[in-house]
Amino acid sequence: MAIFKQYFEPESSTYTYLLADSDTREAVLIDTVDSEKDFYLAELERLGLKLRWILETHVHADHITAAGQLRDATGATTAVGRNCGAECANVQLEDEQTLVFGNEVIRVINTPGHTPGSVSYHWRDRVFTGDALLIGGCGRTDFQGGNPKDLYHSIVDRLFVLPEETLVYPGHDYKGRTVSSIGEEKRTNPRLAGKSEAEFVEIMNNLNLARPKKIDEAVPANKVCGLETHAA
Repeated sequence: MAIFKQYFEPESSTYTYLLADSDTREAVLIDTVDSEKDFYLAELERLGLKLRWILETHVHADHITAAGQLRDATGATTAVGRNCGAECANVQLEDEQTLVFGNEVIRVINTPGHTPGSVSYHWRDRVFTGDALLIGGCGRTDFQGGNPKDLYHSIVDRLFVLPEETLVYPGHDYKGRTVSSIGEEKRTNPRLAGKSEAEFVEIMNNLNLARPKKIDEAVPANKVCGLETHAA
């Protein structure tokens, strides 16, 4: 048996995920937000869980992580993709690395493109895709070393090869949607369904999106596990 919770932080529309082994009570948090730190600690206590891992899908530009604060509070291990440039994390993750909590195992899938260090986490029948694959979309590629060709191949060659029934839990959603599936995204995602690499690159290079409001604050803070803004 396992425990699974999905939490939503409305300011940045960020999803945070709690996974736990119900036998050993060891838990994992994916993509935390600093303003929610006390809530996460209260949830862990309420559910009788011991935090084992604090995982990031990438160095975020729209919010500051709670990873460093949670590590200090719980003794859990922080982990990010090796190419994120966040040397503060205890573990620099490699492609296909496995992370164990209790009797459960997470597989790391390198999914660069939104950022060079982006990773996804495959657990049981679901995959946590961060900003690589969103519901009906994907992460932008116009800053933080993003690359649309890399993102195309991350999604098509690494995520779309998973079983179609695999549940997709993204890092964000701005329309209230909570979950999709690999099959649904392959068939209906307007940026990807039936699109060649060249067509995808053309779409991504012409999104003309506004610069993230918190990028100048969030990226440097997240490279030090969110602790910079809480230093004395």
